[in-house]
Amino acid sequence: MNSIETLYQLYLKYPNISTDTRNIKADSIFFALKGDHFNGNLFAEQSLNKGAAIAVIDDDKQKKDERYILVEDTLKALQELAAYHRKQLKIPVIGITGTNGKTTTKELIRTVLNKKYKTLATQGNLNNHIGVPLTILSITNDIEMAVIEMGANHVGEIKELCEIAQPTYGIITNIGKAHLEGFGSFEGVIKAKTELYQYLQSRHHSIFINNDNPLLKNHAATLEQYCYGTTSDSNCIGSIIASDPFLQVKWHLKDVTENYSANSKLVGAYNFENVMAAIAIGSYFKIEPGLISDAIEEYIPSNNRSQVITTSTNTLLMDAYNANPSSMKAAISNFHSMKVENKVVILGDMMELGKNSEIEHQQILDLLMGYQFHYVILIGSNFKQLTLPNFVLSFTDTQKAIDALKQNPIKNSTVLIKGSRKVALEKVVEVL
Repeated sequence: MNSIETLYQLYLKYPNISTDTRNIKADSIFFALKGDHFNGNLFAEQSLNKGAAIAVIDDDKQKKDERYILVEDTLKALQELAAYHRKQLKIPVIGITGTNGKTTTKELIRTVLNKKYKTLATQGNLNNHIGVPLTILSITNDIEMAVIEMGANHVGEIKELCEIAQPTYGIITNIGKAHLEGFGSFEGVIKAKTELYQYLQSRHHSIFINNDNPLLKNHAATLEQYCYGTTSDSNCIGSIIASDPFLQVKWHLKDVTENYSANSKLVGAYNFENVMAAIAIGSYFKIEPGLISDAIEEYIPSNNRSQVITTSTNTLLMDAYNANPSSMKAAISNFHSMKVENKVVILGDMMELGKNSEIEHQQILDLLMGYQFHYVILIGSNFKQLTLPNFVLSFTDTQKAIDALKQNPIKNSTVLIKGSRKVALEKVVEVL
């Protein structure tokens, strides 16, 4: 068996890490990870044939020469290697978690910080026990700051990811109802997310916090804080100018009278706290206010997150990367407040809610019934099993909804599209 120090010397020689033989990088180290339906050990030889310099395996039967490094557990070795590399780095690392807005906030923070510092951030939403170590191992000597997104679907996961990423600062965007099946309850969600606070407190590090969020404030009472929000006691104070559909904000720093504005390309007032988080972090790290606002305005959302898509017949508010009760209610309420005509709502099921699924979907339906939308279309078996009013169209899957929309097309409307990734609501765009 090989020590992490020995493996680290190989990493310094071959700093590219690969875990998938379909995209092997030349002179990389291939980690033969295992899952429920795959065994990377069986592809170790293939990785070397494709250009990898080293294959890290945990099956001695696959070891054929000195290019194969045998470890007890390849995933654990990957995580320990990342943690060891992190210890060598002397840069600020911002850890970010939360129920909603993690990825959008992370991208906004990266865009702002890049105005002054060369900043690396988690790619996409690679925020789990594999994605976090891969992100850490991609930090090169020229990187000045890093923003590491950490996701979780069970208690203890954020704690484990903190031990790998070792953040020096942290931010929890918010705490809402998501992954209840894994967490067991909303209390479980709170316990899991606040593991970031506990890690930072144990090392006397600071957090960035939404001053308008009493739940977060309660759990952060003993931590060093830099606050953002709408109240005058915040370090960074902001307000919404408009959100119809694009969010425009006005902001200033505490004890400074000069105001700044930023016209974002994000849809919805619920993105206000995400934008303010990025503004606050930029201010903390001494980036000029004008550059901060420029960065907010330059950020263009992608991957079905808070996007506006204009088709030949409709305006689509695409926010269908993921959904949980908290984000769903925020999106619906924001859409209701918009000053547009012919509002159509297309919602997909919310996943991983366990025993709470029926009541949470019913609450979404109750919210919809309180508003006067032009059309309401619900997609998925969770919504389908509810007792639905006549004005609601319901389909068991997205394809059935597409077939119906081809027969009865929606025109001259503004359409909110929101649902969990598994429902694949992005497919309805083709018929809108």
